[in-house]
Amino acid sequence: MTSILVLAAHPQLGHSRINRTLMRAAAASALADRVQVRDLYALYPDYLIDVAAEQRALAAADLVVWLQPLHWYGMTPLLKLWVDEVLAFGWAYGPGGHALAGKDLWLVASTGGAEASYRPDGTHRHFFDAFLPPYEQTATLVGMRFLPPLLMHSAHRASDAEVQAHAAVFADRLATYPEWPEMAELAPCVMPEVAAIDRPAPEAA
Repeated sequence: MTSILVLAAHPQLGHSRINRTLMRAAAASALADRVQVRDLYALYPDYLIDVAAEQRALAAADLVVWLQPLHWYGMTPLLKLWVDEVLAFGWAYGPGGHALAGKDLWLVASTGGAEASYRPDGTHRHFFDAFLPPYEQTATLVGMRFLPPLLMHSAHRASDAEVQAHAAVFADRLATYPEWPEMAELAPCVMPEVAAIDRPAPEAA
């Protein structure tokens, strides 16, 4: 049975109906035997990440979900720190770093702005896809396949019905993974080589 790891990374979860609702949907009893939800801000309020624990959770998963609001066009602060520390050289990438190769990464994100604001003539001046390369390349570097993101725009203005409908889509995707129709069209990730010389040598004690 496939295993799914949902990493929730909202710095003010109490203010987010959509992220709270999606977390509850992921932890629903029908999925409890295959889904683990880790609320990073609840686990690490001091930002002191237990790298070994996070790596164990990752190693056991087939699908890793990053559940987050978009912050200044990117990751929330703790998720960025998590990437910096957990996806370590020699473990996730570089010589000997193949722990995540062959797994899938799925971004589930919300924005405050409307979908129309992510256009060349809108507030953010680009279509939303323009902000995805850092996520996609992070997945590629560690040998993971980057799945098409699930987005909710105007999250704080969404009606309760819209939030529940979005959560139902999210829960269905988790329940049916990896049998998604578009999977057959996605190429496997080709993990790039990162030479040891691309990193500074450890300083002598």
